[in-house]
Parts: sequence; C-alpha cells; structure tokens
Amino acid sequence: MSLSFTSPPRSRRRHHRHNHRTPFLFLFLGIVTILFTQSHARLFTRDLISDGSNFLRLPTDLREESTCEQTYGFLPCTTTVFGNLFLIIVYGFLMYTAATFLSNGSELLLEILGPGIVGGLFLPILGALPDAMLILVSGLSGSPEVAQSQVSVGMGLLAGSTVLLLTIIWGTCVIVGKCDIEDSIALDSTDTRGFHLTGSGVSTDIWTSYAARIMIISVIPFLIVQLPQILHSTSGRHLAVLIGFVVSVCLLISYCLYQIFQPWIQKRKLEYIKHKHVIVGLLRHLKMRSLGRLLNDDGTPNKEVIKKLFATIDENKDGHLTHGEMTALVVGIQFEEIDLEHDDAVRRIMADFDTSRNQLIDEEEFVTGVCRWLQAAGRSRAPAGDAGSHTVKFLSDFHTETKREHDLLDVGGHGDEVSEGVENAKWISIKAGLFLLLGSLIAAAFADPLVDVVDNFSDATSIPAFFISFIFLPLATNSSEAVSAIIFASRDKRQTASLTFSEIYGAVTMNNVLCLSVFLALVYVRGLTWDFSSEVLVILIVCIVMGAFASFRTVFPLWTSIIAILLYPFSLALVYVLDYQFGWS
Repeated sequence: MSLSFTSPPRSRRRHHRHNHRTPFLFLFLGIVTILFTQSHARLFTRDLISDGSNFLRLPTDLREESTCEQTYGFLPCTTTVFGNLFLIIVYGFLMYTAATFLSNGSELLLEILGPGIVGGLFLPILGALPDAMLILVSGLSGSPEVAQSQVSVGMGLLAGSTVLLLTIIWGTCVIVGKCDIEDSIALDSTDTRGFHLTGSGVSTDIWTSYAARIMIISVIPFLIVQLPQILHSTSGRHLAVLIGFVVSVCLLISYCLYQIFQPWIQKRKLEYIKHKHVIVGLLRHLKMRSLGRLLNDDGTPNKEVIKKLFATIDENKDGHLTHGEMTALVVGIQFEEIDLEHDDAVRRIMADFDTSRNQLIDEEEFVTGVCRWLQAAGRSRAPAGDAGSHTVKFLSDFHTETKREHDLLDVGGHGDEVSEGVENAKWISIKAGLFLLLGSLIAAAFADPLVDVVDNFSDATSIPAFFISFIFLPLATNSSEAVSAIIFASRDKRQTASLTFSEIYGAVTMNNVLCLSVFLALVYVRGLTWDFSSEVLVILIVCIVMGAFASFRTVFPLWTSIIAILLYPFSLALVYVLDYQFGWS
C-alpha cells in the first residue's frame, strides 16, 4: 500500500511535482503492451504459449493442459509459466502506475487543502486503495470454491505488504539515513563513522513512537479472528470473523479521527512544552534574584522568600504586577533555544499566574503560581538530604527534562508545511482530481486480471499463490512510495527520518484495519474458511517486534537495520515450515 501518513514538507512535494509526467509515460507503455498483446493474442497464444514448437515451451509437467479463461472476455491469458510471468510483470506495472497516480494526486490535494480531513481521512484510504482492490477481487471471483482458492492471493498481499514495509524498507531507510549518534540523538547531516553498528544510525521524534504504538493496537482484529484456532474450536469461526470485522472497522474509524485531529493535538502539546520552558526560565531567574532559598529544608516552597521576591518585582509598590513589570523581569531570561520572544513569554506567564483575569498579578496569585511550579519541578527529581541546597540542581534537572521533551515533540517543520499560499490552486485541484480518478480506474480495472494471472502462474508452476503474492504483489503496490521514502530518508535529517518512519507505521496500520476489513468482509459474506494461522502469526510477530522496538525508543543504531531485514526471510521460512512441515493450513 502507499505510504501516506502525514503531510510531507514542501521540498518533497516539489520533487513529486517535477516527476508527474513520468507516470503518464509508464501508463502509456503499459497500455500499449496490453493492446499489442491482445492484437496479437492469437499469434502470441499459438506460437509463444500454446504451441510447443518454440523455445518458450516448458516441460509437460510445468504446463497446464486446460485452456485459460480471458478476464473481461478480451484480456490476454495463458497457461504457461513464461506467459503468466510476463503478464504478472505487465499488470503489476500497471498497478504500480495506479499507486503512483494516487500518491501524486494525494500530495497535490494535501498541498492545497492541508492536513485535517484530507491528511487524516482521504490520504490513508487512497494510499491503501490498490491493495484493497486486489484483496477485494481475490475473494469475489467465481464460485465460493474458486474464491477460496484465490483468496490466498489477498492474504499473501496483506502479509507481504506488512512484512516488506517493516523489514526491507524499514532497514534500508535506517542504512541510507544514518548519521553519527551522540547522546541518543542522531546529528543532522553528520556521517563520519561509516557503518558503525552502534555509533551510527537514525533518531526520530516522539510522534513516531506514538505511530508505532498505534500500529501494535491495529493487530487486535487478527488476534480476535484467530481465537477459535487457538482454542481448537470450529463452531465459532464464522462469528469470530464477524467480530474481527466490526473491531477492524471501529479501529479504522478511530485511526482516521486521530489522524484528523493529530495536528491539533500536536500543536497543543508543543504549546504546553513551550509554556514549561518559560516557567522553568522564570524559576531559575527568580532563584538568582531571591534573598534566600526558594525551598524549605523539608522540600516545600518557602513562601516568605517568594513574597520578598514579589515585593522586589513590584516597582510601584501597589500590590500588583503589571505587564510592564513582568516584562522588566523576563528581559534577562534566555529563550533562544525555543525561539520565543520576550513579549510571548510575558503573555504566557500572565495567563498562567493571573487567575482573576484582570490583567494584573497580585501577591497571592504570584505566590500560588510559583509554589505550584516549584512543586512540579520537585516531582521531576526527588531531592535527597537538605532540599534547599538542591534547589538549583533540581531546577536544572527540570530544565533539562523540559528541553528533552521539546526536542522529542518538535524536530522542526511540523505544522508550517502548508501555511504558504499555493499558486494556481484551481489548476492544481483539477490535476489532483485527474490523478486520483485515473489511479482509481487503473487499480479497479487491472486488479482482477492480476489476481487471475497470479492464480494461473501458481497452477503452472505448482508454487502456492500465497508466496507469489507475498513476494511480487507488494513490489507493485508499494514500490513507488518505497523508493520515495528511501530517497527522503537519505537526506540525513532527524525531521525526514521521523516523517519516513511515521509513514511506514501508518501504512502498516492501514493494512491492518482497512485492508483486513475488506478481507474479513469477503470471508464472512461469501462463507469462506478462515485458515491462515501461519500467515497471521507472521504478521503478529513482525508488527509486535518492530512496533514494540519503535514504541519505547527514538534512536535506532545501524544494527537495528540488520535485525529488521533478517525478519523478511525469517517470515517466508516460518510460513513454509508451519504450512508444509507442520500442516497448519
């Protein structure tokens, strides 16, 4: 599925706009290939596929003797290995083109309308559309018996996309985006240690960790639908599929709502951290100006000293601190690390301390506000021994903690990506609509032929359709955005790494909720058998391992890429062993 989790920076969108002509060329070549094949279908089928007199003929045991059935009654088909392989490449190329159109159209639409409804609802769904189409047609074809045999193509795509994103693509992004790691932070555009397994890697912001946790939650429907097999029960399988479908749809709605409101949530959290920066600077400044210790020996605020501070700041001795008096107080505080003006700092302090909302801070409000924040700072580190002697120390710790929180929440560029005006908005809107329409039409038109060809190739080679779809179909539906993500990660910046990995986790989440919802709906409505224990186990292992790994850390040394990449062959081997050695499916 396409990787569309959050709004890309403008520089990246410009890169996409410069390449919008390329997909049209790809589409033209693909359609010409189809038309050429169809116009010569009789000759092609007789001479290159059905006729054994040429060099493409395979041994009898690798050919299907029965004739094939043309999709839509006119698209070319074949029963030979090379013929089906050729058609897989052609149809896969067209699905890749559809995914590229959808990706480009989504980014153009996002550039005009910004995040929120577009970024949170339409982009994730449009990104998952090619995969969802393939899964849908894999279970709609023919009788229930035919659908049961072809539905493994859909499961192969579902599992293959998830595993590919979290292993090969994830590991490659770490390798190409590696920078020197210092104090658990990757230094932007600094790569002097080469392929050092622990001293080189990437780091992300805390929002990326949240995306990984959401990804773990999204595997719940897999667990629900798998419960009857775990309990060795046959009576509740159909009901488990229905419950899994309902839960999956609920998670899909919840995820889209979270995506819609995420910019607002992120802005509120960043505002709070900036506010903490101001208060920490104020407390440290007050400590330097105080005529005694701000804390008593038992660690409680020293109200008498705080009252003396108030009297010192109250220049006209009217019992109130005005905006001008607070401005004179904060002039000496340094806020450069969060790019905050002194007027903004005064506004934040007045809003926090002035509980009566009369634009003045009286003595009681001042003492209450300082005591509240001193207690908050004290909770960040429990002082030992004489609390008063540790006032400077725990204020310094509180400042360090606040700075780290700000660093994790904001690596630069969030929220300002679509603030600039967009030239030719009408033309860009039309262009975005055409991209989305054309991509949707191509995906809808060639999903069914691609599933049929994979099934025919499986028959011709005796290779299970699951493994063919697991390996090849994700390359068609994910390759465009995968290449884009890898190129983007190679910019060696923490901001781009955060965006890249957030997109990967978001794409897997949409796999686990949207695509699985489509799959479970097919299984339930058509009365198919859910018999994918090994495939579900692989998805659970990869999602939980990589998700847990990314949920509780923001720095990924180079050795983590090795583990991720090795999970791909491990997944294939595990499915093979469980299915064909232990007979799970």
